[in-house]
Amino acid sequence: MSTVMTMKGSDRVGRMDETIVSVVGDMVRSVPGAISLGQGVVHYGPPAESTAAVQRFQQQPQHKYGPVPGLPELIEAIKRKLRAENGVDVDGTDRRVIVTAGANMGFVNAVMAVADEGDEIILPVPYYFNHKRAIAMAGCKCVCVPTDESYQVLPDRIRAAITPRTRAVVTVSPNNPSGAVYPETTLREVNEICRKAGVYHINDEAYEYFTFGGAQHFSPSSIPGGQRHTISLYSFSKTYGLASWRVGYMVLPEALFDEMEKVQDVLVICAPTIGQHAALGALEAGEAFWRPKIEAMGRVRQMAVDTLATLGSVCRVAETQGAFYLLVGVDTRLDQMTLVERLVRQYGVGVIPARCCGLESQCVLRVSYGGLAAESVTEGIGRLVRGLGELAGV
Repeated sequence: MSTVMTMKGSDRVGRMDETIVSVVGDMVRSVPGAISLGQGVVHYGPPAESTAAVQRFQQQPQHKYGPVPGLPELIEAIKRKLRAENGVDVDGTDRRVIVTAGANMGFVNAVMAVADEGDEIILPVPYYFNHKRAIAMAGCKCVCVPTDESYQVLPDRIRAAITPRTRAVVTVSPNNPSGAVYPETTLREVNEICRKAGVYHINDEAYEYFTFGGAQHFSPSSIPGGQRHTISLYSFSKTYGLASWRVGYMVLPEALFDEMEKVQDVLVICAPTIGQHAALGALEAGEAFWRPKIEAMGRVRQMAVDTLATLGSVCRVAETQGAFYLLVGVDTRLDQMTLVERLVRQYGVGVIPARCCGLESQCVLRVSYGGLAAESVTEGIGRLVRGLGELAGV
């Protein structure tokens, strides 16, 4: 009698957290008229300069693979931007730029290039859920460290968490999911901890322009002497409305360039060439394009904070000053996923349970106010407040 072998998938990938944005998105789509305050995207599309650059590309399209690190003309434009806006001079400083298929891919590149199976990567909690998933996919261990009540990084906790297996410390500022903007002094201290410990400092700066209330973004790659251990990740998805075009970039130590190039060649070969041309157009548009949009988003943010505040002790909102997220702690006995499901089914509004970001001990929701026009966000926040007010204590 023949034996039938049971087929199975990868245990490593199987143990990864669920794709929560897709789960909640499916719920929202199943309820006619429901509003999503879940996915982290902007509501606007790319600038006219991006469209024009794509049209020029289409007149003489290149259908072969481009250079693995990116189009030379885009890399040069990125270098000019980094020098002018981030205080990062790449040329002559033992650093390189690689164009990636978004900042998510940049993070995967970084983890694969610096860590081996069983090595440790330190993540402050709350973390961006795809960072934890990428670490697990690489067969590495995620070491989570707490932040303070305002979701600010605690350097002493990071220092205490470093072991001989630590390969990198990750910071995200402005932060997804909390919206916290880490002060320059804090990022300098974390960067120095990494230098002394001989580990990499990976800083995700996808939301670099999304700061409010006087908060200032700081790029650790600008720190003198930090070029050998600092990796910075950037994205065109948020600022320039280019999420579907999949283009971002990273600044990395020269000594890691060969490893990064190998990883990128296996994963994607090169970022989509058409997307890279769109990015060139975006850099041409520059601040004149994104500044008024982010200022308008700041007004939406304040509306959301003020409206949620009407609930009083029912919820706690950490009024952070960056990205386009709020973390809302809710006074309820319902678990996070049950609360999310009831908000969608009964009140027609979708949010993300923050357990996917490491906040599991209490009921916390991530609310995104960037993905819809102001009037839709206002309606969605109104539904959320009604739902939380009625479900509190349940």
